[in-house]
Amino acid sequence: MKQFFGHFFKDRGGKVVIGQAANPPLLAWFILSIINYFAHSASIAWLAIAFLFTWAFLELYQGVNYFRRLLGLIVFVSLLVTHFT
Repeated sequence: MKQFFGHFFKDRGGKVVIGQAANPPLLAWFILSIINYFAHSASIAWLAIAFLFTWAFLELYQGVNYFRRLLGLIVFVSLLVTHFT
């Protein structure tokens, strides 16, 4: 179990990483989502989704540990199911 914890939550440097500073695609999604809440624009909504899709893709392939990659996979699949089916 200890080995699982190490591989799942720790980065290559051995530090536990669950949350970290938001990267640009996630910040852009957040800002556009707030703007869309007040503006109700379909183009802004799709742009926000595109940024969240980008963030999920980057986390899936470049996440610092398996937890972050799993988080990216969950968001990625959720976006595919809710917006593209």
